[in-house]
Amino acid sequence: MSESVSIRVTGTGHGKHGPASDAAVKPAVSDVVTVSAQDTREDPLKPASPSWFVAKVNPVSRIIGALLLCIPMFFSLDLVSATTALGIEFVLLWIGGVAPWTVCRRTWPVWIAALGSFISVFLYAKVSGRILWSVGWIVISEGSFPLALATAIRVAAIAVPGVILALGLDPTDLADGLVEILHFSPRFVYGGLAGMRMFTLLQDDWRALGLSQRSRGLGDGNAISRALSQAFGLLVLSIRRATKLATAMEARGFGSDAPRSQARISRLKAVDWLFYAICLSVPLISLGVAIATGHWRLAFTGGA
Repeated sequence: MSESVSIRVTGTGHGKHGPASDAAVKPAVSDVVTVSAQDTREDPLKPASPSWFVAKVNPVSRIIGALLLCIPMFFSLDLVSATTALGIEFVLLWIGGVAPWTVCRRTWPVWIAALGSFISVFLYAKVSGRILWSVGWIVISEGSFPLALATAIRVAAIAVPGVILALGLDPTDLADGLVEILHFSPRFVYGGLAGMRMFTLLQDDWRALGLSQRSRGLGDGNAISRALSQAFGLLVLSIRRATKLATAMEARGFGSDAPRSQARISRLKAVDWLFYAICLSVPLISLGVAIATGHWRLAFTGGA
């Protein structure tokens, strides 16, 4: 189908005195529904990311781009490559519409994890150079601080772009991309999507079960036994809902091996390939700077 199709729906209502009464006959209701072709359908843009550039990228490309950013950094454990990568990421995000202070506010769990890694490596890392202080399992040497700092910045350089790319990611668009671009099983992808949508109903179900027990006079006993009873009821309710979901998916042909058509088309565009190039260039530039300055260290050797 390459052109839009207009469907006219016309209905006539009758009064309470029957169709014979002309005065009681209601005016005809007419409406026109326009059905667009699949290849010309344009869905309204949704706020899919705090960055105007990332919002234009396909959800699948955001996952692939995060892998291109993170995987090369796993092989490096030095201060130069980690600092260079983190600095480039902040600059690129700022150009993309996300200010550095916004990045720090949105990724606060990452900085807590980075601080935890700094403390653990600083206190318990491999001894490098002269020992400065030692108490039991805690050994602080000359190389402890550089190694701990490099580890903390490396954690931030790996996790910060992943968190920013995941913000605002629409699950439905991601499911369409996984099926149409990566050719995942539609039954698995859309079943997981439906399950994730229903996962948000658990809180409402838990509240409804609690109110139901209180209305029957069963909510004033032991809190532990009440919680166990509600948990069992929630399990039964979840199994029933899952059975209905499976039946609905079977009725829609998800159990067939025949090829499926898609209501929404998900494809890669030029901006996706540009996004791949940017994501791959960040770790390559960072590792190149570290190698050129002689500070690069392989992560698996534990060197500082």
